[in-house]
Formats: sequence, C-alpha cells, structure tokens
Amino acid sequence: MGFLNNIFGSEKEVKDEKVLPWIPLNSVAQLDVIAKKSMTKPQLIFKHSTRCGISRMVIKQFVEDYNFSEEDFDLYYLDLLNHRDVSSEVGFKFQVNHESPQVLVIKNGVAVAFASHGGINQIDLNQFVK
Repeated sequence: MGFLNNIFGSEKEVKDEKVLPWIPLNSVAQLDVIAKKSMTKPQLIFKHSTRCGISRMVIKQFVEDYNFSEEDFDLYYLDLLNHRDVSSEVGFKFQVNHESPQVLVIKNGVAVAFASHGGINQIDLNQFVK
C-alpha cells in the first residue's frame, strides 16, 4: 500500500480547509443593515451559484486568497439559487447588473467595487480597508 499512498496520498493526510466568517445573506431586510453597517466598515457580498462549476472554482480561489480579519470586512454569502429574491434586490439596491458568481464591496451605502467570474479574484480588497 505504500506505493498507492505515495500516488494518492494516505488517509491520514487531511488538509485543513480554510473557513471564512461568512454571514448568510438570506433576506431582503439584511440589505438595509448592510448599507447601514457600510458607513463604518466595508461590507462584502459574495453571490454564489451552488450548481455552477465556475462559481465553485471562483469561490474556492477566493477563500484560499482571502487574508482579512473580521475587523476589515463583514463577509456575506448569498446562495442565489435559494434566495433569488435577495439576489434581485442586491442588484436593484446597489445598482449593479446581476451576474454569477459575483462580489460586491459596499462602502458608505453604495457598491464601490464589483466583479464577476475571474474578475472577482482580481479586485484589490486592500484599498477598501481602513
């Protein structure tokens, strides 16, 4: 079994997955809270499609690269398939066209940055941290 373990890895090898402090975004009412909180701290909304391979790939890369603390951002996760009404309202309230996957940075009540697909991991979030 040593040979197979060298190729496929042993069962004892378990990678610790990075877990972010996601806040579930599942109601339209939360958008007013996000806008208000953005007056003192940037808010980040990640719109994710759980059935999309590209969305899975992008969120995985986002999680791996994310290196901010809870003091820097509040980090919201929106499962847009289960909360289409919230997803639609995000676009309306923050004046961005719907895309998936998509990230929005909300500061002072407005979307100061947003991107979709591969552009998500190109946003320099450092510029929004105090």
